[in-house]
Amino acid sequence: MEEAKWYVVHTFSGYENKVKVDIEKTVENRNLQDQILEVAIPLQEVMENKDGQKKSSMRKIFPAYVLVHMIMNDDTWYVIRNTRGVTGFVGPGSKPVPLTEEEMIALATFMGTPQEKVNFAEGDLISVITGAWQGTEAVIRSVDAEKQTATIFIDMFGHETPVELNFTDIKKVQ
Repeated sequence: MEEAKWYVVHTFSGYENKVKVDIEKTVENRNLQDQILEVAIPLQEVMENKDGQKKSSMRKIFPAYVLVHMIMNDDTWYVIRNTRGVTGFVGPGSKPVPLTEEEMIALATFMGTPQEKVNFAEGDLISVITGAWQGTEAVIRSVDAEKQTATIFIDMFGHETPVELNFTDIKKVQ
């Protein structure tokens, strides 16, 4: 028996969830669980900072694409190709090309790494909302997305002194 592989299916934008549900229903109705094993929408956790609060949300890594773990044959090809919202398989012409093991490992690694969404930039006017500098307004001089910090300058005894603050300690002034 042939080995199941992961294939990339192109969908209309915004139809990813509907395509996933429709394929899963068809698999159940036609009893194809042994040929179409899994349908997945690659998602990644994104950390966002809104008004000093960290919020986590899931984002589609590849909008308009769905991954299908299946054994490729005429029946499975037909089911996928004729699902409403599917525009085709990824591959040259009409021949679907499975993802390589290296591509799957890279994708799994990428999906498991939360990405930080930075809502602050150099030049933004911010207000410090916690700590010793609470209530201070300043302009961001630099941002470190990896460390989730922003550097501002505070006037201390007539000298501008750099102060590094966490994103959770500041908010943008509108």
